[in-house]
Amino acid sequence: MQNEQNEQNSVPFPARERADVLPNKRTRRLAVGNVALGGGAPVVVQSMLNAPASDVQANLAQIKALADAGCEVVRMAVPHRRDLDAFQAVCEASPLPVVADVHFDPHIACEAARRGAAKLRINPGNIGGLAATDAVLDAAGEAGIPIRIGVNAGSLDKSLAARDDLSLPEKLARSACAYVEYCERKGFHDVVVSAKAHDVRATVDTYRLLSTAIPHVPLHIGVTEAGTAFQGVIKSACGLGILLEQGIGDTMRISLTDDPVQEIRACWALLGSLGLRNRTPEIISCPTCGRCQVDLISLAKQVEQRLSSVAKPVRVAVMGCVVNGPGEAADADLGVACGDGCGVLFSHGNVVRKVPESGIVDALMEEVAKL
Repeated sequence: MQNEQNEQNSVPFPARERADVLPNKRTRRLAVGNVALGGGAPVVVQSMLNAPASDVQANLAQIKALADAGCEVVRMAVPHRRDLDAFQAVCEASPLPVVADVHFDPHIACEAARRGAAKLRINPGNIGGLAATDAVLDAAGEAGIPIRIGVNAGSLDKSLAARDDLSLPEKLARSACAYVEYCERKGFHDVVVSAKAHDVRATVDTYRLLSTAIPHVPLHIGVTEAGTAFQGVIKSACGLGILLEQGIGDTMRISLTDDPVQEIRACWALLGSLGLRNRTPEIISCPTCGRCQVDLISLAKQVEQRLSSVAKPVRVAVMGCVVNGPGEAADADLGVACGDGCGVLFSHGNVVRKVPESGIVDALMEEVAKL
């Protein structure tokens, strides 16, 4: 047995090859309000408001909730010229930089730049073409703000979309690169690019192409129209997780058909899981089995709910029995190993105290508060 263990310990693992400089370390550094984006800055977490554009107080209330959850940049749709006064009021009172999301009308984008937008988001394909983009570039340049060129699978130029010799990722990447080239020829370089699809593989392949073709341009990554919370989080975690692990992406949004606060929670959970940024608690909990003698599912959900308001990166383990107890969760800051109607609290593998099942959640939260 000892010889077998020695043989296992001597098996060499090949060294992992990785680029000396990750793609998101090489992009241009931009400023979105007081938030640094690109050039090795931490991946910026953002979301989008869904309150009516004309309702200043509703948008500000949503911004506060997003800021409390950890949002760093917020985007607001400005669909009509009549919404510009409300947009300006939101920008003036917002604790977060506000990005103006504008389609179809270049005048709105120009005015938004003058009225306090920290960044513009446009799609030259639906804002009137390249000629109409010129005025927007001038307005952004005068305001000293960047522009995100957003290309989506559903809004490609018709001539490009009709080509059968190109894959969807190639079409998206070519479209985005052409817009970047145009902006740079005009002397505008503070550009961020996104090129999204609802298909995960297409999204990943597109951003890989962009990272190679325009390595100096910061990338906003996301899976568009990802769906409701369950499906949307899974699709986004797959696509964005692949890209982020490869160092692709300077800012991100997880798009969900849900409360935007859930987008922010999902972003931080993903970044924390990859070890890129840690802000929120992580729950370590085992799947239940026949050894479990407490209502572990209910306990884990209660702990998760109570921890949702905690803004510090603690690891909390909720384990169903001694088999999956302090040993497997020894790296947890806090945890509980459950027995017959009771639980043993532990910290980094060391027993803290024993509590009855009814007091497990409160006891864990008491210990979290001490950290």
